[in-house]
Amino acid sequence: MKIAPSILAADFAHLGDHIKAVGSEADLLHVDAMDGHYVPNISIGSPVVASLRKATDLYLDCHLMVANPGDLLDAFAAAGADGITVHVEVGDTDSLLRRIADLGCKVGLTLEPATPLSEVEKFLDRVDTLLIMSVKTGFGGQSFIPEVLDKVKSAVAWRDHHGRSFEIEIDGGINAETGAAAAAAGVDILVAGTAIFAAPDPQAAARGIRQAALDARS
Repeated sequence: MKIAPSILAADFAHLGDHIKAVGSEADLLHVDAMDGHYVPNISIGSPVVASLRKATDLYLDCHLMVANPGDLLDAFAAAGADGITVHVEVGDTDSLLRRIADLGCKVGLTLEPATPLSEVEKFLDRVDTLLIMSVKTGFGGQSFIPEVLDKVKSAVAWRDHHGRSFEIEIDGGINAETGAAAAAAGVDILVAGTAIFAAPDPQAAARGIRQAALDARS
């Protein structure tokens, strides 16, 4: 069970300190890039990824919530992204996944809560990570949509049936309670923002989410 703190919920003026505050409980860092087009919000771009790369050795898990991800792939890879995830909803999925792999990054694909798993199945033999959104993309601090757990279970069943090894990640409204439910459904990576960075002790919060998930799996 991996924990991916989402820096969208961190204080951008003190990102380095916030990353250190999570300590050894972070397995990777989730980096949300928003362009104000695919989603209404604007967050960060590749220069922040480059700064993060200098500040940490953690795996940088970059989620591009953008209308034209193909225009940004080279910059994010050059900045130090370890993995890049794109949305199936923006189209051109085949070439985007190929380009991410060619750049030497781990390949991620994601889908909105309303998008059925069938939309990504034909690409799953080419991804390292399937990110299942448990909120509508674009804003942090939203409530978890429990219906997406059926999609998680279907993705686990598809992976097992086809003998694939991609990791299943979930993002949106994750805390100890929802993280436990997601883990029980088969999720491998829990992305949590507010539940970690808004806590008085981010490291303890991340540890609590992990333990709840492990207990749910046992």
